[in-house]
Amino acid sequence: MHKTKKTTADAVKILARMTGKDGNLQRMFEEEVANREVACKIHHLRMQAGLSQAELARRVGTTQSVISRLEDADYEGHSLAMLNRIAAAMERRVEIHFVPSKRRLQPA
Repeated sequence: MHKTKKTTADAVKILARMTGKDGNLQRMFEEEVANREVACKIHHLRMQAGLSQAELARRVGTTQSVISRLEDADYEGHSLAMLNRIAAAMERRVEIHFVPSKRRLQPA
């Protein structure tokens, strides 16, 4: 009997297959996911407030290019100090949660 491989469009499952049991690749992927999540949260918060990048930059005391960089999913330099400045400018506060370090990638 011939086994057929199930196909999927789920990106996480596809990446899990690609990384296999390589812990280093999985760690790198998880870091990229975290960077993307921070960038998306900054962008979403700004859009909810109806602000341009330049307007948020003025409130934070930085430049539009810095805000653009912070909203880039590939940016790896998010600092807690800058996140606090953005939160304060938007009358918010930053919360940090520590969660178990379970592997999020699971092969299909």
